[in-house]
Amino acid sequence: MYYFDPTYILVIIGAVISIGASMKVNSTYAKFNKVRSASGMTGADAASRILNRAGLYGVRIEHISGNLTDHYDPRDKVLRLSDSVYGSASIAAIGVAAHECGHAIQDEEEYFPLRFRNTLVPVANIGTKAAIPIILIGILLAGSQTLINIGVVLFSLGVLFQLVTLPVEFNASSRAISILEDTGMLYGEEVRGAKKVLGAAAMTYVAAAAASILSLLRLMILFGGRRNND
Repeated sequence: MYYFDPTYILVIIGAVISIGASMKVNSTYAKFNKVRSASGMTGADAASRILNRAGLYGVRIEHISGNLTDHYDPRDKVLRLSDSVYGSASIAAIGVAAHECGHAIQDEEEYFPLRFRNTLVPVANIGTKAAIPIILIGILLAGSQTLINIGVVLFSLGVLFQLVTLPVEFNASSRAISILEDTGMLYGEEVRGAKKVLGAAAMTYVAAAAASILSLLRLMILFGGRRNND
């Protein structure tokens, strides 16, 4: 007989939230990527101007392939802009470039949430990769509660990383909008368009955190009350 685990509902809810957020950011970006900024600046131009304005002359700007694969690498001090941002003069491209510059400025100012998130990266990566295998091994070894607990704790490190990411991303977007307004790179309705793009992007991080929390809750429901057989 097939057994339906009701906790799968939590996974399904998380997946629906994540898919909805992804669709929203893609549609919002596509909309404002068609609107050319009055300044005519490309994403790369805007990033260069913002970094120079902040005195971050040591941060390189690189062009990478992909769509919305933009990111700032604090280890190599490199700001990487994707195909859809680097050479585009759209409102969306300038907004995304400014957001990544916000991360570079956070790094320069030693913004604590960013430092904390960077510290969590290696342990979170190990935790998310090892958690489920360790839990499965615990189940196979006569239901070893110790191994199961270790797996749940490791999984929670990934959840913690997702939660710490939220203030980092929201702060970078806030910095970006402020800079774009102060420098006049975007005007009026253009700024509001950039806000919508960055707001939609921020929701993907909220969705990822929510999905991770729901998955952790599922693990706790499934294994939290098991009898210790060690």
